[in-house]
Amino acid sequence: MSNEKTILKLQLPTDPLWVKNVVESNIEEILTDHAFCEQKAASNAITLIVQNPNLSDLVQEMALLVQEEMDHFKRVHDIILERGYTLGRERKDNYVNELMQFLVKGGSRQQQLVDRLLFSAMIEARSCERFKVMSEHINDKQLADFYYELMVSEAGHYTTFITLARKYAGKIDVEKRWKDFLAYEAQVVQNYGKKETIHG
Repeated sequence: MSNEKTILKLQLPTDPLWVKNVVESNIEEILTDHAFCEQKAASNAITLIVQNPNLSDLVQEMALLVQEEMDHFKRVHDIILERGYTLGRERKDNYVNELMQFLVKGGSRQQQLVDRLLFSAMIEARSCERFKVMSEHINDKQLADFYYELMVSEAGHYTTFITLARKYAGKIDVEKRWKDFLAYEAQVVQNYGKKETIHG
């Protein structure tokens, strides 16, 4: 994943100092937020199934993704318990809420589907990048190994969403819309990477 910037095409990298200055002194908060990120990712995949039951390939892919995200949720929760912590309350994810503002308003069902898939790909891409930074800079071997493994998984989820967006795009210019998403995300993410949350 050394060429993750090429693969993911994210325009603004996370400053590794986020790990040293924020993550390492707020492990319990980071783990709680991460657990809920996995749960929300599973919920997002379920929503895509509910809204598109006729798209069998999408249903199959999302069913697998739900299983994987909930497995990740349990694994994060296991680490929380191992360390004598308790899962805290869900945090509001302002980063994701800001990304949602970019979703097409109205439009055809096809446009809404493609946008939701690209929105999902964007979250997976940024999560993958954050996990990479954590795996490389955190002074905690268990978490470094764990986040490296999850980085690889998130890259796979990103690829799944991008592939589905292209498959169901029809006449929609997915590549242009993805570039627009990337430019928007670069503006949004400038305000993040300072708090004890995965996207914060």
